[in-house]
Amino acid sequence: MTLAAIVDAGIPWAEIERPLRSLPLPDWSAEVVEIRRGGFRAKHLVVHTPKEDRHRHLSDILRILEGSSLSPRQKELAERIFRRLAEAEAQVHGTSPEKVHFHEVGAVDSIVDIVGSAVGFDLLGIEKAFSSPVPTGRGKVRIAHGEVSVPAPATALLLRGVPLAEADIEAELTTPTGAAILTTVVSGFGPLPAMRLEAVGCGAGSRDFPNRPNMLRVFVGQVELRSQTQPGELGHLFPPTQLWVLEANLDDCPGEFLGYCFGKLLSAGALDVFATPIQMKKNRPGVMLTVICEAEQIPTMESILFDETTTLGIRRYPVERTVLARSRYTVQTPWGEVAGKVTRGTSGKPRFAPEFEDCRRLAEAHGRPLREIFEAALRAFDPEKLPSMSEE
Repeated sequence: MTLAAIVDAGIPWAEIERPLRSLPLPDWSAEVVEIRRGGFRAKHLVVHTPKEDRHRHLSDILRILEGSSLSPRQKELAERIFRRLAEAEAQVHGTSPEKVHFHEVGAVDSIVDIVGSAVGFDLLGIEKAFSSPVPTGRGKVRIAHGEVSVPAPATALLLRGVPLAEADIEAELTTPTGAAILTTVVSGFGPLPAMRLEAVGCGAGSRDFPNRPNMLRVFVGQVELRSQTQPGELGHLFPPTQLWVLEANLDDCPGEFLGYCFGKLLSAGALDVFATPIQMKKNRPGVMLTVICEAEQIPTMESILFDETTTLGIRRYPVERTVLARSRYTVQTPWGEVAGKVTRGTSGKPRFAPEFEDCRRLAEAHGRPLREIFEAALRAFDPEKLPSMSEE
């Protein structure tokens, strides 16, 4: 449904099929047809594959991706989707991601679905994606391991931290494949962001329900960035988006362990990590370790916290974040170029923030104080030379 919606949004199937043909897979064919679901027109993708008796592991999938001519960005996104699936399946079956047998997801048609979606998102030039709450359906579904309740075990794990929508339909509306694609590419869940709408794509599922169009819609557009903000306004890059806060109170964890844990959390993609001094039970001084992350990162962050600290429990709750509009900008100092970001606050006056790593590199290369490089970069910034702000 995702891939069909991308095609309907304007990416010709031939442009997606071309890199897919470079995947070392058994012979397959596909066709995109126009059908109706609940009275509405939509594109429907049908993939024809030979019957296979083998089940693939994650290593098999990664070799298939490596042996293709996909672009680095397309490979990276496809790999992230498959790794997310493998981690969920491993948790369901009590094994490691490397030992997971991909059943339905390892079949040729599912590989085409996932890799094709990664190619499609790349060709659309999507930089950020958002989603409405996710309907899972209800009832039972038969998988390789027998009959299970909807959502299937792997789907439920993949959707942890994701808002679900009520749907009283006796069917599986979100599969593990769909959940993995969604939670890999989506940055936040909620209403449609404010944007200039450029295309709408409708992808149809295989079944036709009497009271609900079985379709997935993709809205493609450009976020409108104001070059000047009015007094009292914030020039948002995006509307408020949802993040998650994870907290653990610790009074028996050595500082060395905490420092190591900080590094692992940040390397794994946490947006921020910090510790706050607190007073705990029995008058013990302690710290509250706080992690801010996106919904899809929660399992990874909690795993690190449990493995690397002494905590026995982790609190979590959603928060909203508003991000100011920003653009990349480079200034020239006597010691070389320094990149940075330009933002605009409520006054509309631009502010330049030099990148620390650029300043440090020049300070070390020329034997100058870091402060001197930083201040030179600020002096070199000329608001009059700013081009129109563009999305980061």
